[in-house]
Amino acid sequence: MKLFKHLLVTPAVLGLIAPVTVNATESNLDVISNLYQENIDLNSKSFTNKKSLLLSGGEGLVEETATIDGSFSETTSASFGSTFYVGSVENASSESTTFSYDFAMDLTTSFTGEDSLDVAVIGGNASETAVDGYMGGDGTGDVLTLDGVSYTFPLGGATVIVGDGVGVDDMNTGACAYSAFTDLLGDCGTSSVGGSADSAFAVGYDFGNGFTLAGGAGGGTGTDGFFTAEDDSTIGLEAAYTADTYGVSVAYTDDEDTTYYSVQAMLAPEGFPSISVGYETDDDDADAIFAGLTFDEVGPGSVSLGLASTELSEDDYYQYELSYSYPLNDGVTITPGVFIAESADEDATGVVVTTSFSF
Repeated sequence: MKLFKHLLVTPAVLGLIAPVTVNATESNLDVISNLYQENIDLNSKSFTNKKSLLLSGGEGLVEETATIDGSFSETTSASFGSTFYVGSVENASSESTTFSYDFAMDLTTSFTGEDSLDVAVIGGNASETAVDGYMGGDGTGDVLTLDGVSYTFPLGGATVIVGDGVGVDDMNTGACAYSAFTDLLGDCGTSSVGGSADSAFAVGYDFGNGFTLAGGAGGGTGTDGFFTAEDDSTIGLEAAYTADTYGVSVAYTDDEDTTYYSVQAMLAPEGFPSISVGYETDDDDADAIFAGLTFDEVGPGSVSLGLASTELSEDDYYQYELSYSYPLNDGVTITPGVFIAESADEDATGVVVTTSFSF
């Protein structure tokens, strides 16, 4: 996400939040009536065809319900989300005020009540503008793309996830309470955790007293295979302790040619802003730092203020951000923000307003 693009564009963003008209046939009105719920249960009861039949004697109408064959099972559900990005970046390749968007759809089903098969589909054009480069939206060229398929299941007292689009850190707990605006600060200073694996398995174990352990292994996709000389295999481990108001995690990532060591910590006392910090280094002594504050209940929303190293290196360049996030309702959140990204050349300054929809 990107920070604070000319706050003057806020009225333009608000104009985007006009009611959306949804065209529906009579056969799926039950589904549409639940459109703005966080999750839509797609089950056999939702996909029924109700027909009104005239009695042979002309005495009245009878409603008959016929179930459509091939409907979703009762354990299948879907959730949807989209984010609009409006803003500009000074000293970027283009300083124009731009609009872009992304879209995500998650389908999930369970076979035993304890497992989960998940399919992620993404779309949108949020990879084309200077704003997108900082905000980290999903850009697929205005087409829907299968982003990953995974299966999660219990194994003894542990939980296992395996699939394509899975990272070796997918079962990590972490210890960060910061509500990030830009993509860089969303990693809480530990962007190398998980490495470059695109297909992996990960295992997590919760001891029940705040302590968790997690680990995973994976590699790329294609003909190179896994854990071979041709494949850039990744191995990751994490140990964490989290309580209601504080937590700490340490992670180790061996990403073929480079090894990373990462630490996160957070403190969130009641009635005070949460404090989150992160530190990462590699075996070449390059490092990165992060620090962030999140102030809850500031008016109707919350304020986030943070900084992070722009990259894992020996150069001291940082990115700063400030944002204010407030919900218009249960499904729409508006976040104006501003960021400054230092570099060896001219610093880039961005002002962005995001509007996020979930349904």
